[in-house]
Amino acid sequence: MEKLRIAVTGGAGLIGSHLCVRLLQEGHEVICIDSLPHGDKHNLSELEQYPNFRFILHDVTNPYRIEADQIYNLAAPATPYFFRRHPIETLKTNILGTLHALEAAYNTGATLLQASAGDVYGSSRLLVQGEDFWGNVDPTGVRAANEEGKRASESLCKACHDQRKQPVRIARIFNTYGPGVQFGDSRVLFRFIADALLGKELLIYGNGEQTRCFCYVEDMVDGLIRLMNDPLPGYSLPVNLGSNRETTINELASRIVTLTASSSKIVHLAPLHDDPRHKTPDITRARQLLDWEPNISLDEGLIHTIRYMESLLKKEDRHHPFLSWIEIS
Repeated sequence: MEKLRIAVTGGAGLIGSHLCVRLLQEGHEVICIDSLPHGDKHNLSELEQYPNFRFILHDVTNPYRIEADQIYNLAAPATPYFFRRHPIETLKTNILGTLHALEAAYNTGATLLQASAGDVYGSSRLLVQGEDFWGNVDPTGVRAANEEGKRASESLCKACHDQRKQPVRIARIFNTYGPGVQFGDSRVLFRFIADALLGKELLIYGNGEQTRCFCYVEDMVDGLIRLMNDPLPGYSLPVNLGSNRETTINELASRIVTLTASSSKIVHLAPLHDDPRHKTPDITRARQLLDWEPNISLDEGLIHTIRYMESLLKKEDRHHPFLSWIEIS
């Protein structure tokens, strides 16, 4: 296998850190670019064990230059909690961060993979969202900063591809989980695990029959690498990456209580505004183009994630700022 020089923005985050490990294990030189607003320093300590790894502390909303063969642009806020409270920063990271990644890739001749998200579909009334669906997005709604930011980032990538023939890939990432988050992460799966481990109530907004699909991080990394390397020459259309196995929030809470052997109670609260009923990707394009689909079951992935979060408790690394806030992203 050819050894490449690969840059990963947001490389200290959940997906980015696992991607860096996989690329390093394949023998590549990896440069992680992160300003660490959401990334985990524990992830960096794991990565620094590899001699071909280098870390650059940098905010991607500012321009940068990097010599690389490939750039994975994963730098972005990960939680709706942040989107709602910091919409300007969310938009800047999505739009300026993508623009600067495109410029850095263009200047060095690198292929860019842009991490978009299932949020581009908005509050879809469709049971399954395929890449040909244009979305149902409220540009002034509570989730607008990330939804419109991701849509704009895709437009920037397509514009650079069409106008100056720049090689780009666009991954629409759906809910991803696994080891590598902070104990206080507000996304629903991690919050449920944290509260179950602490014996706290698991809070569900609404009746809990809304569904989500959860993709284990190692499956997601495999999909990203395949998308970067395998598509037909010149391919630039978005590709959904995620699990298509639906789970209700009620089912998720019950599984986590069982797997943690917790005494926590499940409590229902008033529903959240603009909470999509379903976020299920159509992954036909990923199957056909990349021969990819997730392999790790939800229970297997939950066990790995629970063990990781238990280890954080043992280290007394239990930063837990959002005790009353759960995100069904």
